[in-house]
This record gives sequence, C-alpha cells and structure tokens, in this order.
Amino acid sequence: MSQVTFSPPFVHPPQVSEQLCKAGYAVLAPADVASWAGCELHELTALIQDWAGLPPDDFLKDGGRYRRRRHSCFVVTGDDVQQAPHRPHWQPVEYNALHGGMQRLFAPMLDPTVAAPVWNKLLRALARVSGEVFAPGAEPWYLEAHQFRIDTTDGIGRPTPEGAHRDGVDLVAVFLVGRHAVKGGETRVFEAEGPSGVRFTLTEPWSLMLLDDARMIHETTPIQPIAEGGYRDTLVVTCRRGSFQGADVVGASPAGL
Repeated sequence: MSQVTFSPPFVHPPQVSEQLCKAGYAVLAPADVASWAGCELHELTALIQDWAGLPPDDFLKDGGRYRRRRHSCFVVTGDDVQQAPHRPHWQPVEYNALHGGMQRLFAPMLDPTVAAPVWNKLLRALARVSGEVFAPGAEPWYLEAHQFRIDTTDGIGRPTPEGAHRDGVDLVAVFLVGRHAVKGGETRVFEAEGPSGVRFTLTEPWSLMLLDDARMIHETTPIQPIAEGGYRDTLVVTCRRGSFQGADVVGASPAGL
C-alpha cells in the first residue's frame, strides 16, 4: 500500500529569519542547510556514522525500547563555542508531561564529533539566527544537542512519546539525519494560540526544520517498519537565552561553565 506524504515547504537561506518571524517555522533542504551554516554537505554527511552506535535511552516511562540517544550542552558567544560540563537534561512537566521533572543523564556526544569544525559551524548558525529573530544582540546562547535514533525493532517507534508539545526554549532545530525502511514520521507544526498548522515529511538527510518554540507546538507521528531494521535518525538542538533550562534544579551555574 502506498503512503501519502506532504512535501516540506522549503525556503532559501536568505529567507530563514523572515520566515521564522512571519510563520513561526522555517524548513531548509540539505544543500541549503550547508550553505546557511557555511559548510559543505559532505562535512555534514561525515557525522552520520555516529547514529549507528547510540546507547539506549533508559528513561522512557512508556516502557518502550525504541529510542537511543546522546546529549551534550554548549554555550555560544559570538563565534566562540564552548562545550559545557556534562549535565542532566531537565524539563518542567508543563512542557513535557511524560518525562518532565526528571533529571535524565544521558551519555555525552563523542569527542571527535564535537571537535569537528562542521559541528561548531552548525552551532554558530543556530545561535546567530536565534539572535536575529528573538533577541538581537543577546548572548551567550545556551544550546542543548540531542542525537536520536528511533527504531522499529519492537514494532512502532515514537519520535515524540510526549505528544504535541513545546520545549520551553527560544529556538528548536530538528535535523533529519536519516531514515531507513520505515513509513510514518510525519512532522506536524501548528500555532499554540491559533488555527494555522502545517504537515510534511522530512525524507532527505540533513534537511532542517526551525521553530519559534514560544509560538508553535510540534510533534512527529510514529514510525512503522516496512522492512527489517527500520529506523529514523534526527539531531535536535535547542537554543535558549539566559541559562540552560533547569539550571537551578540540576545545580549548574547560570553560565553552565
């Protein structure tokens, strides 16, 4: 049976900030992501091998075994990118009803990945657009990076087990890193206080969705296998002013350094 998918509403790099301000979201095709970040697409592609070895997420409260992940934090000031000491990921229950209030300490990202020049270029681009759209001149920016693999070993895999949600940050960036032998995984974005929404399916590695988290609610529908070994890989990076979310709760300093 064929599956119905909706094409992403891609924009070009010069339109990103304007589109975020106007619609609350912006979507870029892979070649434009590379151009926007000031790198070559093959540099991004070289990072993909990381996702094959992600450790299990041991904090899933729905009892699932479908999610693997790593998590690290960074502080970006201008062109300077510093990795923060490893810390738990924390969200309030208001933003994550399933896992909110938990200090979830995941395995950190691998050293060669965070040392790669292309990684710093991505983080600088995200901090830069955050400054352009949300707080011109504000810095530093506090970024949390999550590498996810959702697999279908046990049947259905849930990219957003918490359902439609916001994250409690300024900017949310969702990069599709890869997908194999699955159907589903449709991205749905709609206004938190309004009737407008959009749905589409990211299929190309290193395509990107950017979201104004204060204005937009988002979710990704479950994936199902169409052959053995199905999975969907993403990189999610959030940007926030002032501090990491839950800095006081997990005992980190406001700077996270």
